[in-house]
Amino acid sequence: MVTGGAGFIGSNLIRELLGQGHDVFAVDNYFSSDEKNISEFLGEPNFSFAQHDVIEPLYREVDEIYHLAAPASPKYYQQDPVFTSKTILFGSLNQLELATKTGAKVLFASTSEVYGDPAEHPQRESYWGNVNPIGPRACYDESKRAMETLAFDYFRQHGTRIKVARIFNTFGPGMAIEDGRVVSNLIVQALRGEPLTIYGDGSQTRSLCFVDDLVQGLVLMMGTDDDFVGPVNLGSGHELSISQLADIVLELCGSSSELDYRPLPQDDPKKRRADTSLATSKLNWTPSTDLTLGLAKTIQYFETALAASSLK
Repeated sequence: MVTGGAGFIGSNLIRELLGQGHDVFAVDNYFSSDEKNISEFLGEPNFSFAQHDVIEPLYREVDEIYHLAAPASPKYYQQDPVFTSKTILFGSLNQLELATKTGAKVLFASTSEVYGDPAEHPQRESYWGNVNPIGPRACYDESKRAMETLAFDYFRQHGTRIKVARIFNTFGPGMAIEDGRVVSNLIVQALRGEPLTIYGDGSQTRSLCFVDDLVQGLVLMMGTDDDFVGPVNLGSGHELSISQLADIVLELCGSSSELDYRPLPQDDPKKRRADTSLATSKLNWTPSTDLTLGLAKTIQYFETALAASSLK
């Protein structure tokens, strides 16, 4: 089962799982996702789907649960912060109950946001983070931290078979045109000939992982022995500034768009880079897709998506 299956990462994960011959049951409520992301799977005999909100329990006999359901972009999770917290907390609790009853393994898609605006760089799994618990991002950041708490308490108290993966910035085909995240924002604005929005002075950094690499990391994490539960960072160790990213996007898009500098949002992380040594040692995993190649594939995807929409 893949929760959040119609989302960006969820739909790419489903494609990989179906390609491996698995039977996949996906659920999604379409709050921040799109049904077109799963349209290619609907005729597959080993794929099924239910439009369902994970806040409500759903019983299904499954062997593995990839729990990805949550609005991951600030644009979406800040629209209704109470709903965001309920989705992450109640949704996670429901998957833990299901896994405990069925004996399934459940992989929780946590996030680099559990590290907040980090005082440690790069971020290792042992770092406890620097998160504002009452800020505008807390509905997502703190709920994900509490999700990890629930998962580990079920593991210790009930022996529930958990896995926790902390996902760093991920990009690639399947992203929403208006999802508000940095890669999609810059590419769409460049393709439209609009000014590229840069928050702050552009010196803040991110490490960007192509979605195919991330999916491989998730599958490898699910396949580990029960005694390795994580958390494990999944992301790129290649750090670059937002200004550098904007320059690359402009060049790849052949765009002459100008840069539009705006105030940095409250609690936005100044630095972000994954220490992936644990993933390398435990999963034999490291991202292999070159950033420029991944961006070129993403740009091609958005060119097609924009041409097919009325938003161009």
